[in-house]
Amino acid sequence: MSDLEIHPVAAAATAGPGLSQVERVTSTFSAPSKVFEDIRNGHRSWWLPFVIAVVASYILFTAITVKVGWAQVADNAVRIDPKAADKMAQAPPDQRAMIMKFTQYSMEGAVAASPILILIVVALGSLVLWGTINFVFGGKATFGSIFAMWMYASLPRLIQTLLGAIVVFTSGTPETFNLNNFAPTNLGAFLSPTDTNAALYKLATALDFTTIWTLVLLSIGLAIVAKVKRSSGYIAVFGWWAIIVIISVGYKAAAG
Repeated sequence: MSDLEIHPVAAAATAGPGLSQVERVTSTFSAPSKVFEDIRNGHRSWWLPFVIAVVASYILFTAITVKVGWAQVADNAVRIDPKAADKMAQAPPDQRAMIMKFTQYSMEGAVAASPILILIVVALGSLVLWGTINFVFGGKATFGSIFAMWMYASLPRLIQTLLGAIVVFTSGTPETFNLNNFAPTNLGAFLSPTDTNAALYKLATALDFTTIWTLVLLSIGLAIVAKVKRSSGYIAVFGWWAIIVIISVGYKAAAG
C-alpha cells in the first residue's frame, strides 16, 4: 500500500488490541506519548476526536447564531478592518448591502462547514509533515499514522472553542465579538484590534496557549510515529509554524 493511504477507521493487523479511542482521547491530556506509540503500532482510528471537534464547533456556531447574529459578526469584521471599512464607506448603498451579505454568508458558511474544513486542514497539514519528517529527517511515518496523530494532538484546541462559546453565551456585548479571535487564550484577546498595530496584533494572536500545546503534542507525536529523535519532531512542527507566523505578520506589516 502507498504511504499516503488514510486509515479512517482502523489499521490492518496490529500487535495487540491497543487502546480504545476513549482511552486515547483521555490519555492525550495525561500521557500523550502512550497515545502516539499506540498509533505507531497500527491503531489509527480517529473518528472520535473528529466527532468531538465537530460537536464543539457547532456549540460555538449555535452560541454565535443565538447571542451575536451573523449580520453583527460581519459588521464587526468590517469595522475592525480599516481597509474593509474604507472600501465600505466609499461603496454605493446598494453595493454596501451586497458586500455585507456576502461577508455574512461566507463567515457563517465557513463555521457551518467546519467538519469539511477540519478534514481538509488535517489532511494538508499531515501531507506537509509526512514529507518533511520522512524526506528531511529520515523518518518512516505513513500518512495515515500522521493523520490519526494530528486528530488527537488537536484536542487541546477544544478548550479554545468551548471557552469561546462560554464567552459568547455570557457576554452582553455582541458588537465586540471577533470571529478571528473569539476566546481569551492568546495575548491578542487583551488588545484592541483597531488601536493596536496590525502586525503586532497578528503576532499576539499567534501566541495562543492552546496552539502551543497542540504544536508540542504534534512534535512529540510526529517524532514517535516517524521513529526519529524528539528534536526532529520539534524542528519540523515549530519550523513550519514559525514560517506561517512570519509570513502572516509580514503581510500585515506590508499592508499597513
